[in-house]
Amino acid sequence: MTDRSHCIMPTETFFNLPEEKRRLILDLAIDEFADNDYQNASISRLVARAGIAKGSFYQYFADKQDLYLYLLQLLVEEKTSFLKGDKPPDPSAGFFELLRWMFKRGLSFQFSNPRLAQIGYRAAYGNEPLPEGVREQLRGDTVGFFGPLVKMGIAQGDIDPQLDPDMVSIMVYGLISQLGDYFMAQMNVKPESLVVNGPKELDQPIYWEIVDNMIGILEHGLRPREREALSPTDDREMIEQ
Repeated sequence: MTDRSHCIMPTETFFNLPEEKRRLILDLAIDEFADNDYQNASISRLVARAGIAKGSFYQYFADKQDLYLYLLQLLVEEKTSFLKGDKPPDPSAGFFELLRWMFKRGLSFQFSNPRLAQIGYRAAYGNEPLPEGVREQLRGDTVGFFGPLVKMGIAQGDIDPQLDPDMVSIMVYGLISQLGDYFMAQMNVKPESLVVNGPKELDQPIYWEIVDNMIGILEHGLRPREREALSPTDDREMIEQ
């Protein structure tokens, strides 16, 4: 696919459609990309099911890739809206409790929106990798999202103030990015199974246990602690011992 890192939006013509017709096209598009990898998803099949001319589709979206990237954008927006729809823990509960809540609500979103989740699985594990520009944008958005939360955790005394907030945000993002493979290995679920069958393959009790263990590791490593300054000589002596 061509690299397009700019914001993807349907045309004004699409937004001027009656809401029922817009919803039908989006629902059918979600089904098409949930059931097929990018290369096998068919605009011809989509417009036939929607009962619209193929020329009309190109009045709504520039091409198949525009539609696909818009669905990924919609996935992020719907997940954000889902998180906002449930009251998070009181801020006084602290950074780590908020992080635990976000993980658990994230899995709840997948079970509540299995077809959108399946598009995400295909993007992560399917045969057609995301364009590098899109991956960079998603990475930047995620790190940017965690930045204010990390600063809140520092202000509340949950995170060591000697740590660089940007570094902590990147570390949390990296941990989240790599946890998917570990989740699946512990649940004995193959990525291709998630791609085909959606989140119904996931074992929720094991997921909760893994999340709790991960939060515990983060909390142990990030909480403030007493530190004694070591000289370079002390460092060398510790290594030699």
